[in-house]
Amino acid sequence: MRLIDELNELHAHHARNVEAAVANDDFAAAEAFAQAYEDEAVQLMAERENLTHLLPLQPFGTRESALRRAVRRLGISRAA
Repeated sequence: MRLIDELNELHAHHARNVEAAVANDDFAAAEAFAQAYEDEAVQLMAERENLTHLLPLQPFGTRESALRRAVRRLGISRAA
């Protein structure tokens, strides 16, 4: 399987979990699922590229993934 296909499956899996957590107003779980996606995606890419010796990655600023951004936005809209 191609890396992009595996990443797409991983994203879809975690997106479903995030959506379910948000539907239950459990934003802590939604944030945890979003973070798990980021961690697992980086691990998968490092394994495929034989770069696991570079892990764990050091934080590189305040960029957030699309899933984490969605959780933050949904949390704000639900609070309003």
